[in-house]
Amino acid sequence: MTPGWRDARRVLCVRLDALGDVLMTTPAIRALRAAHPGRRITLLTSSAGAAVAPLIPEVDDTVVYDAPWMKATPPRAAAASDHALIDALRARRLDGAVIFTVYSQSPLPAALACFLAAIPLRLAHCRENPYQLLTDWVPDPEPARMVRHEVRRQLDLVATLDARPADERLSLAIPRRARARVAALLAEEGLSGDGWLLMHPGASAASRRYPVELFAEAGRGLSAATGRAVVLTGAAGERDVVEAVRRGIGAAARSLAGRLDLAELAALVARAPLLVSNNTAPVHIAAAVGTPVVDLYALTNPQHTPWAVAHSVLSHDVPCKYCYKSVCPEGHHDCLRRVAPEAVVQAGLELLGSAAWPLRS
Repeated sequence: MTPGWRDARRVLCVRLDALGDVLMTTPAIRALRAAHPGRRITLLTSSAGAAVAPLIPEVDDTVVYDAPWMKATPPRAAAASDHALIDALRARRLDGAVIFTVYSQSPLPAALACFLAAIPLRLAHCRENPYQLLTDWVPDPEPARMVRHEVRRQLDLVATLDARPADERLSLAIPRRARARVAALLAEEGLSGDGWLLMHPGASAASRRYPVELFAEAGRGLSAATGRAVVLTGAAGERDVVEAVRRGIGAAARSLAGRLDLAELAALVARAPLLVSNNTAPVHIAAAVGTPVVDLYALTNPQHTPWAVAHSVLSHDVPCKYCYKSVCPEGHHDCLRRVAPEAVVQAGLELLGSAAWPLRS
C-alpha cells in the first residue's frame, strides 16, 4: 500500500457500469468509508449507475460520466464531456481513486483520467503493467487462475488498503415516501400482507431474458400452487413484455410496469415475500433488502449471482456459456429457454417454505 492512503479523506470510487454493478460494489465502498473517520466518498459512475446513488448511504457525492470505453455508451464525435470530467475531478481535490472493474475490463482509461485530474493515489486490478497510471497495482488473477463473485472481487481489492467492512451485505436505503407510495399502490390493487409475489420479466440485454411464454407459465404455476397474486414490474419501455406476461398469467396478475421510480421499485422488492426475475437490477436490489429471489440466470458470465440472500439460481448448462454477449450469439438462448417453468415454480415454493410442486417428467 502506497503511503498516504491512511490519510486520504476524499476518495473517488470509480464504477462505470450499470445499476446492479454499483450495488455489488457497495460493501467495498462501505469498507473504504469506515476505514477512515470522516472520509468522504465521491462516486464516478454512468448515467444508469447514477440512478441508485441517492439510495446508497455511503456515497456523499456523485459524478455522472458515460465513458467512451464502456459498451453501453453511444458513440460520440467530440471529447468535450471527457475534458469536463477531468476538470470536475480536479476541482474536487481528491486524495485517492479506487477503480472498480469486472475482469474483462481494463482500468487504464479511468486511471489515465484520474492521473490527468491530479489524483495522487490510484488503485485497481490490472493484468498489464500500468506503470505510472496506478500507484497501487493489484495484478488481476481473473480469469486465468480463478473467478470470484463480483462482490468478493471488489472486497479483495480494497482489502489491500486494509479496508474491510464489518458487514458484507449490499447497501440500499429506501426513503419513507417510497415505502408509503408502494403501500398505497398495493392497497389500490387489493393486496395486503404476503398474499402476493413479485416477478420481473425484463432485462436490458436480450441474452438475459427468460422467454415471455415461459415466464407466464411459471407465474400461473406459482399463483396456482400458493393462491397468491402475481405483481409484475418493468420499466416504461418494457410495458409490452410485461403486458404479454400478465395476459399469459391471467386474472391473478397485476402490472406496475412504468409506474415506479427506482426508490419505489426497491420499496416494492423489500415488501415482497419472493422475487422471480431475470438476472438484472431487481435481483441485486433483493439481495440488498433481504428478499428471497429466484434468479433466472443466463450464462453470459459467472460472477453476478445474488449475494448474501436466500436464493435459487436457475440456468441450463450449455457449451457456449460465459459468452459475455448482450444477444445470444448462437441464436438458441438455451441457457434460459431450457429451464422448465416447473423448475421455477419448485424453486419459488422452496424459498417460500411451501409444499413441493410435481415436476413434469
